[in-house]
Amino acid sequence: MPSEELTKTAAVTVRRKRERGDYRRATANAILDEALVAHVGITVDGQPFVIPMAFGREGDRLLLHGSVASRLLRALGDGTPVCVTVTLVDAVVLARSQFHTSMNYRSVVIVATPRLLEHLADKRRAMACLVDHVVPGRTDEARPPTDAELLQITVVEVPIETASVKARTGGPIEEPDDLGNGAWGGVIPVTTTFGAPEHDGQDAVTTAPRSVIGYWRP
Repeated sequence: MPSEELTKTAAVTVRRKRERGDYRRATANAILDEALVAHVGITVDGQPFVIPMAFGREGDRLLLHGSVASRLLRALGDGTPVCVTVTLVDAVVLARSQFHTSMNYRSVVIVATPRLLEHLADKRRAMACLVDHVVPGRTDEARPPTDAELLQITVVEVPIETASVKARTGGPIEEPDDLGNGAWGGVIPVTTTFGAPEHDGQDAVTTAPRSVIGYWRP
């Protein structure tokens, strides 16, 4: 059973605005479960790369997958250290000065050594986790991958252990002299909305399934 607290090391310690840091696993998991995209950073032969990727969370691990030809996934499968970041933007924060313009956000930073998942059963389970993360319940509706398809992908797990959360909430920070300077101050909330499902026209199944109707993120 993983600890309720994440492991806090120098690599993930929040130094600036330390009061915004959070090292609770539940806080990190809630952000990860809401997000759709993770940015995965590695260094290969001295060259840094940051790639946006879909992901899934199963317990205390993230699951990433891609083509067997992917340089990123090959490096991760070889145990190259990785930094995974996820950010949700909740509001644009407008101060009465340019200096204090900001955003309200929630972010997670994970530093880890990934592990390659090679068995087909592990890949199949990871694929289901990834699909259900993007669209909950979709694995009950779509055909599962064949063995041949699973052989075309690389799957790695990233432990959610050495990690931290940083978040900002509230209105703008203002200098007393800026109040009443004629500029407007406040926040512009940021929300994500999803449109009505659009059938692709390739067959006669035009009624959207349960997982698609009313689709939303937690």
